[in-house]
Amino acid sequence: MEALRLRPRPHLHQISTSNGGVPKLPVPEARITVQGVVGDRQRNRAVHGGPDRAVCLFSLEVIEALQAEGHSIAPGASGENLTLAGVDWAGLKPGARVRIGPTVHLEITNYTAPCDQNAGWFLNGDFKRISQKRHPGWSRVYAKVLAEGVVRKGDAVAVEGTR
Repeated sequence: MEALRLRPRPHLHQISTSNGGVPKLPVPEARITVQGVVGDRQRNRAVHGGPDRAVCLFSLEVIEALQAEGHSIAPGASGENLTLAGVDWAGLKPGARVRIGPTVHLEITNYTAPCDQNAGWFLNGDFKRISQKRHPGWSRVYAKVLAEGVVRKGDAVAVEGTR
């Protein structure tokens, strides 16, 4: 009998913040507001941040698959605030809603554009390896905040689909 590969229960693997730029570094908890993650700052507000790009999310499983390809990316390295584990990442599309912990409620607004500041994490500097246009299902995503609150590493994650 073929062994089943079990996906971990969906949870918040890592919360990451920085004073601008990448990598973002892990913190045990953070307050999420409609303006973003308290304690986090984006270097280029023209393309990052704002109400519709308040929180950047990425998948632990995608990061691990990229590492298996030889890329040196790690959670937080590409600028995501929340690294989720156990989520069907390829199925997470704009319009989907995500609950994290007891209070935070997000809505995916868009895929992120790959940024040249991430070139160092990719073989031959190919930061477009996480481009939704070139590699669907491998991109980070932006979300707006529908309900604020505090998130902690290990919090349960529930994806509600699209509306």
